[in-house]
Amino acid sequence: MANRRYSRYFPIIFLIADLFFLNVGFLLANKIRFGFWWYESSAYPFLFAFLNVTWVIIYFLAKLDRVDREKSVVDNISQVLLGLTINLAIVFGMWVATKAYFYSREHLFYTYLFFSAFVVSWRVGFMYLIRYYRQKGFNIRNVLIVGYGPIGRSLEKHFLENPGIGYVSGGFFDHNVNQKNVVGNVDDVMEYAKENHVDILFCCLPKLYDEDIKKLVDFAENNLIKIKLLDNLRVVGDKNLSVQKYGTIPVINVNSIPLDKTLNRFFKRVFDLAFSFFVMIFVLSWLIPLVGLLIKLESKGPVFFRQTRHGKNNTLFLCWKFRTMIVNEEADTKQASINDSRITKIGAILRKTSIDEFPQFINVFLGDMSIVGPRPHPVNLNNIFSPKIDRFVQRHAVKPGVTGLAQAKGYRGETQTFSQMYGRVRLDRFYVKNWSLLLDLKIILLTVYTIIWKTDNVY
Repeated sequence: MANRRYSRYFPIIFLIADLFFLNVGFLLANKIRFGFWWYESSAYPFLFAFLNVTWVIIYFLAKLDRVDREKSVVDNISQVLLGLTINLAIVFGMWVATKAYFYSREHLFYTYLFFSAFVVSWRVGFMYLIRYYRQKGFNIRNVLIVGYGPIGRSLEKHFLENPGIGYVSGGFFDHNVNQKNVVGNVDDVMEYAKENHVDILFCCLPKLYDEDIKKLVDFAENNLIKIKLLDNLRVVGDKNLSVQKYGTIPVINVNSIPLDKTLNRFFKRVFDLAFSFFVMIFVLSWLIPLVGLLIKLESKGPVFFRQTRHGKNNTLFLCWKFRTMIVNEEADTKQASINDSRITKIGAILRKTSIDEFPQFINVFLGDMSIVGPRPHPVNLNNIFSPKIDRFVQRHAVKPGVTGLAQAKGYRGETQTFSQMYGRVRLDRFYVKNWSLLLDLKIILLTVYTIIWKTDNVY
């Protein structure tokens, strides 16, 4: 069956489809906000053009012109959502920098609501369609596995169990040909690859000699064949691996995390700044005077409660909250508990609704915290549990958050037992090792749900 390569058309198809849905979203927003499809204001043609040009730039910078077959649908969509977030942040920056407050916020909201829904839906549909297409034997890549052993067998099993990625194995090649499923000697790889139009060579390092690798790399580069090396790194467990270079020496880092990458940190910081700025302008601007007045009317003391907590890399910072207790000497050493006499009436409401945490958006804006991350514990609590829980400190590899995966999953309020803290730390470590923008968005939505429906452990 002819294996035609249509993937070279994907970039232009994706760009045209994305721009189409962006403009459809813009026109629908016009209709909903202003009552007509086109715009009458002379300011909106500029916004229309700015949105399109910005998306074209982000499209190429964020590499949205490709769909990696090795990545899951979730990973590919996370990349799209990242592009949408950057696009919105740039538009928001333009709006503030040019003081273009005459643009309707409702119009922008509907534009991005429809655009996001459309672009995510069509791309998800496309990815499932292309995977089905590959399962039928089209758009496939022919691969060979050089070196027969546990790693190679696991790789072939992965290809068989995931036909949607479109990798078809031609078998194993090894120095020992007297093994099941071995179709030839390592020296036969080059001739077989030429005759059968092989696209990728997977070389299992434990089973090959240095001269084998050099010969295969030279052959692959001279014949436009991709070559990938595998090693037995499963002994380090479920770790995030990355390759670094010290001069010309490649070194494998076995405990890298997504936020080690500068680009990921940049995107997360942009999101944090945009989100926290929005909250400070549109929420805290009226919430602080209102809540501050209620706190002052009920009890003596400051409006805010500031407590030293551990941040990224165990650095200390002042965490801000609305004061929910009467001023007491045990605030830094004793957790709030059920029927705690220190909690004021207004404080109980603030804690139940998590409104007491809102001043931490100031911490986010200042850079001490993030919107999403492991919740910062009081120093005393960390000192108690850190020696008892293995890799407890890993939760401090990233900035603490206003909310986190543990809180979204119901671990809010008092931590009474070892098992409760262990559960929190386990989820925090998962977040640190598996961060993505999509995961942050999921946690935010789950947090809202948890605040409304699951308040049993909050007092």
